Amino acid sequence: MHFTVITPTHQRRELLPEAVASVRATVSAPLDFSFEHLVYDNGSRDGTAAYLREAAAQPGPALRHWHSAGRQLAGRARNLLIQEAPADAWLVPLDDDDILLQRTLFHYASHINANPGRPWFVADFLRVDEHGRYLPNEDYYAWQFDTPTAMLQAIFRAEHFIQGNVCYHWAFVDEVGGYDGELAMAEDLDLYVRFLLAGQLPVLCPHISHLHRFHARNVSIGVDAATHNADLRVIFDKYAPQLRSLGIDAPGN
Repeated sequence: MHFTVITPTHQRRELLPEAVASVRATVSAPLDFSFEHLVYDNGSRDGTAAYLREAAAQPGPALRHWHSAGRQLAGRARNLLIQEAPADAWLVPLDDDDILLQRTLFHYASHINANPGRPWFVADFLRVDEHGRYLPNEDYYAWQFDTPTAMLQAIFRAEHFIQGNVCYHWAFVDEVGGYDGELAMAEDLDLYVRFLLAGQLPVLCPHISHLHRFHARNVSIGVDAATHNADLRVIFDKYAPQLRSLGIDAPGN
């Protein structure tokens, strides 16, 4: 079994080393799996490129990196990284300001072994502040659903969402067409909607996948209920015939 952690980054030189270190701290024993970390630098001008060259030269698990002269949307960067991963890889997205727990890949591997043929998995995560301090009452817990349709209904009612707390197989993301490289926001949720439309409910993994950092430069800062509903409407309109055939209404209806 092989895991590929994928991280687009832009102007996060002060936080990216913690994300890189967290992946390298992974503990796999007693399971036998390999892992690597792929980072795509979206035109950073804060020393990120030099840091990544230095970090990749250090001993330890593989760190591979690529660089763009200009800013690219996260979905396109993720797709470029996925293309560099082995076709048998299990993919784990990690934002450049978040921290993977040491046993995250171990727990995913355990659930993959226990659920042969299932292509994607969802875990819980915790929120921390800009200094990595735990934020009480901000935990995220994935919900258990009986069917993909029930999960889609909850998503488009704005009752439930998914972020980077996932693990999915390379072949599955290739089957549904990868991330939408044109979406400025919610490209991850858009992908998971297509996972569900493909008829695949995620396996619920009751472990903590990562620490999600809240700080003033979060991409999602300022995303209130109205903004989230607008993002949901964009996604709904892309798949409206399929969603309506399942009895799912547009957001806000």
